[in-house]
Amino acid sequence: MIALGPGPDNRAAPTGNTGNANMAQAEGVQGEVTAEKLVTADGIPLKRSMQRAERRRKLMAFLLVAPLLAFLFVSFIFPIAQMMWRSVENPEVVNALPRTLEALEGWDGEDLPDEEVYAALYQDMVADQELPRQEQRTGPLAVRLNYELSAARSAIARTAFRLDRLEPPYKEAFLDAHRLWGNPELWRIIQREGDPFTASYYIAALDMTYSDEGEVVMRDEDRRLYVPLFGRTFMLSAVILGLTFILGFPISYFMSILPMRKANLLMIFVLLPFWTSLLVRTTAWIVLLQEQGVINSSLVGLGLLDAENRLQMIYNMTGTIVAMTHILLPFMVLPLYSVMRTIPPSYMRAAKSLGAKPWTAFRRVYFPQTLPGIGAGGVLVFIISIGYYITPALVGGQDGRMISNEIARHMQQSLNWGLAAALGTMLLVSVLILYWAYNKLVGADNLKLG
Repeated sequence: MIALGPGPDNRAAPTGNTGNANMAQAEGVQGEVTAEKLVTADGIPLKRSMQRAERRRKLMAFLLVAPLLAFLFVSFIFPIAQMMWRSVENPEVVNALPRTLEALEGWDGEDLPDEEVYAALYQDMVADQELPRQEQRTGPLAVRLNYELSAARSAIARTAFRLDRLEPPYKEAFLDAHRLWGNPELWRIIQREGDPFTASYYIAALDMTYSDEGEVVMRDEDRRLYVPLFGRTFMLSAVILGLTFILGFPISYFMSILPMRKANLLMIFVLLPFWTSLLVRTTAWIVLLQEQGVINSSLVGLGLLDAENRLQMIYNMTGTIVAMTHILLPFMVLPLYSVMRTIPPSYMRAAKSLGAKPWTAFRRVYFPQTLPGIGAGGVLVFIISIGYYITPALVGGQDGRMISNEIARHMQQSLNWGLAAALGTMLLVSVLILYWAYNKLVGADNLKLG
């Protein structure tokens, strides 16, 4: 028997895994060549034509959502970025006192500056008065320094009014113009704030201040405002969240087991607050909760209270909790109801048929399936209540105020926009941290809004 070996024209066929790999590779190459050879009716390769079609599809999708993206940028992203920028922006001292800051570079911060610094201050103020009125920087400088030291605004205003009568030596002239020019603390503030960016607003928002040595220290306990207000805000939000859950869970459960027709009727009553003005709802609670209101008068009429011992339920923390719980209750009910409606009743019947008691079946079978709705409602209620403003302002009084009311006060009354921006940024970061923690512990993917 003669065995023919592989020769130049008679090669052995590949066997085993090597043969399969070679065949697959050959088929892949052949497929690519075939795809390259396929063309459309206008002679363009099919692969290139499909890529162009995919790019056109993505471009069309982007153009459709572009108005929404532009709206979000203009109304949401840009204002937030501007707020965060304003919380560190500090141009007033740099723009108004460039010569003074240069002269203060060698000052030790202990005694009063020398004559050179006062002369530079005079030159800066004279140069500012020569500018058009709308471009003058003395006014913003006075407001900025007054945030740090009381009476700084009157010192600058009075000195600017008498500037044409000041003569050398300027140190004595400034000391005669206003006593505050003889306070080293004012000069330390000017030297410290002579930078385009500052952390002073955040330091004030954390109830801290600068010591005479320039160190950041906590304020006296009786002068701390913002940190306790942040604590009260989160505490009230947690209480409101708990109350909306306690009230909303049975309502949602009852609606989920009713026939659709009756459930829809009950849903109308749940949504009724959405159809009523927020100001009207808050005013109604003022009528109900005040000392001469409906609730107190009813309790007195029933003999449950004395006329002299009426309950104080308004302009305090109680009024804020009651009114905000009523207003935010639908935000808990709607996610809960949407999840409960999808839970088959057969699960509970199956658990009972297997020997579980009603409470055990509810706790082990039904309740875990409602957690996505609880998480969604809890996130909505908590985040909305943290930033609520109108209701605490009207019914909260001093004890029921929240951090949002203090932010609004600085924006509208004290006009300290830098501090308001710092407080708002801290509130935003706090919410993001809480959401991040929730995502780590529970998972944002488990949220269900419907």
